[in-house]
Amino acid sequence: MQTATMTQTTSDTPSNDPIIDNETKSDDSVDIQNFRIRSFALRQGRLSQAQQNALDNLWPQFGLEVADELLDFDKVFGREAPTIVEIGFGMGKSLAEMAEANPDQNYIGIEVHRPGVGALLKLIGEKGLTNIRIFNHDAIEVLEQRIPKDSLAGLYLFFPDPWHKKRHHKRRIVQPAFAQSIAKHLKPSGHFHMATDWEDYAEHMMEVMSVAENYRNAAGEKAYTPRPDYRPLTKFEQRGHRLGHGVWDLIFERI
Repeated sequence: MQTATMTQTTSDTPSNDPIIDNETKSDDSVDIQNFRIRSFALRQGRLSQAQQNALDNLWPQFGLEVADELLDFDKVFGREAPTIVEIGFGMGKSLAEMAEANPDQNYIGIEVHRPGVGALLKLIGEKGLTNIRIFNHDAIEVLEQRIPKDSLAGLYLFFPDPWHKKRHHKRRIVQPAFAQSIAKHLKPSGHFHMATDWEDYAEHMMEVMSVAENYRNAAGEKAYTPRPDYRPLTKFEQRGHRLGHGVWDLIFERI
């Protein structure tokens, strides 16, 4: 497992559920000046045999490594197509569904949780997907070292750890410096799409992004966006709706 240094999200895991017993939290801190955001619970769960098999068989084809060389998306995917990055895809179900529903787009998933990487590779094999590549690494390092500037059609951050205790708010990934780090990798009119099921985190996201340079709110000033069709409705989100819980989507475009 790579040592990770920023919030990873769990698109297929409820952000307000307790961390499972076999997880250990990293020693987290935030250094905004240097974009070193250490703000997530590092999961150390065991790999299932199916996940291990997927890693053994499919990682050489779909896995990407961190190196001091920017990616050439056309070479990586064997075609020219809009490319979208998702930070923290959890167990990968939503990312696989998006890739299956949008074969004309390329997707790069970044996740530090190795069982999640194995689970997504298993889905890639089952669905016969060819338009996903995966990093099992710290997203900040991936963005800085491998993603070219002005290259992404979109970047997704779905259900990041809310760090709901006030004393932990500094660990939230959506901070001014992170917003600007994302902006330089987006194409003009590229979109940064966030979603959370914590209202106070949604308000925090809105506050940060509304004053961030190089962005405009796609829904209008201070407005949230109805869930776009391309973002799959997770089972945890469906459960939340039944219980009367809200979910907030924010989409900001680079200008």
